[in-house]
Amino acid sequence: QVRLVESGGGLVQAGGSLRVSCEASGRNFYNYAMVWFRQVPGKEREFVAGSSWSGGSTYYADPAKGRFTISRDSAGNTVYLQMNSLKPEDTAVYYCAANSIYHGSIKTQFGGYGYWGQGTQVTVSS
Repeated sequence: QVRLVESGGGLVQAGGSLRVSCEASGRNFYNYAMVWFRQVPGKEREFVAGSSWSGGSTYYADPAKGRFTISRDSAGNTVYLQMNSLKPEDTAVYYCAANSIYHGSIKTQFGGYGYWGQGTQVTVSS
């Protein structure tokens, strides 16, 4: 059974940093893109950052560029999101997701992923 489990969320002051992690189990995701989305109540889940299979390339949504960094461990089954210079508008539940297509590209659409974690809350206070 495939599972994605996020951790590392919490409360941080504006301008601070936080790193969230996502550990996958049940299969090896080295050859699959892994990404981070976030969602606030009443809004659609939005793409934040993505890592291609093997971590060879990354892609960021505009709000994350220059502040967030996505990375993966060498085995490919853990993906991290380092978030710096956090703003109150970054407050959301952060979800990791994995593509189910071998060597599939990073997709920014919610429907592009077959595996999802349960989410971790990130709250940035002003």
